[in-house]
Amino acid sequence: MGKNDFLTPKAIANRIKAKGLQKLRWYCQMCQKQCRDENGFKCHCMSEGHQRQMQIFGQNPTRIIEGYTEEFETTFLEHMKRSHRFSRVAATVVYNEYINDRNHVHMNSTEWATLTEFVKYLGRTGKCKVEETPKGWFITYIDRDSETLFKEKMKNKRAKADLVDEEKQEKEIQKQIERAEQMMQQSIPDSEQPSQVETTRELNVEDGTKIGFSLGSSAKPVTKEKGEASRIVFDEVDEEKHEERNPKNNLKRKESGGGKSTLEEMIKEEERKKEKLNRKDYWLHEGIVVKVMSKVLAEKGYYKQKGVVKKVIDKYVGEIEMLDNKHVLRVDQEELETVIPQVGGRVKIVNGAYRGSLARLLGVDTDRFCAKVQIEKGAYDGRVLKAVEYEDICKVA
Repeated sequence: MGKNDFLTPKAIANRIKAKGLQKLRWYCQMCQKQCRDENGFKCHCMSEGHQRQMQIFGQNPTRIIEGYTEEFETTFLEHMKRSHRFSRVAATVVYNEYINDRNHVHMNSTEWATLTEFVKYLGRTGKCKVEETPKGWFITYIDRDSETLFKEKMKNKRAKADLVDEEKQEKEIQKQIERAEQMMQQSIPDSEQPSQVETTRELNVEDGTKIGFSLGSSAKPVTKEKGEASRIVFDEVDEEKHEERNPKNNLKRKESGGGKSTLEEMIKEEERKKEKLNRKDYWLHEGIVVKVMSKVLAEKGYYKQKGVVKKVIDKYVGEIEMLDNKHVLRVDQEELETVIPQVGGRVKIVNGAYRGSLARLLGVDTDRFCAKVQIEKGAYDGRVLKAVEYEDICKVA
């Protein structure tokens, strides 16, 4: 076995000493060699191989630095995409994970002298969302892959189509309500007008005419002088025949009495259709305040803490920004709970017939576990919902 073979004790000892990260000032990027101490780095700089590499660098230093800069940026963003694709994370955490690879491109060989300058560059170019906080710089990866953009485009297209269909349906319902109200208003004056059947008859008697009443069947009821024919004063048979010939008044009276119930039935029927259409097994919406009920997160102090939903992932998972410490968590909706504000606060209907509508909380029924709300915007502006379950409404941030 040779003196410097792979399995000699000295070679094994050298590998053990070189394990892990060493000091950055004793690393040569051109030669990609890490020295363990200052003396070793000095000897390396005097070596023939290092001198040749420095001659190559001196011929075109700008091109070499740009190459290292591009490689550093590409590998850093690739690590962000793999490890923290949808998360908001501290820049120092990502950088420490990146430099765990011993063969990574060091930052001192790029055009950026510090991590802060590199983070600002990512924010200016739109490759990451950058935030400066008292705890340091935080970055969020912006996914611009063609496949992701296509999925996002199709998702927005479907959402717009659903919104257009819902608006059309709301307009149609509003037209039906207006037509029903017009029919009801038209039927009210007709019912108030006195019908021909109900009009009282006046008995006009000429001067000098004698009227006789007979209790017998053979006597004449009314007689007139000068041989005129007798008149029938109380003609009930003719009145019944008149009602049979003109049933229009009775029909109008029925319509005027039942117009309101017909309108209510139409509204209830449309609400049942909307309830069946909009009732889903997912309820998360962006911009609502929720409470974390996961006991797994109790050790970290997040149990029963409130946060704002910043993003909804695959309909069932939400990115929650906690109100206390601004930490961002990714939690399933099964481990979240809706928050009910004080009376008078603004809420969002997250499930049911009026899903997605903004409303104002008017009251709370603690016995029936439901609330009374009034819709504020949209085609149903001003409509009051008397019994909405707690799970179907949530406080707006």
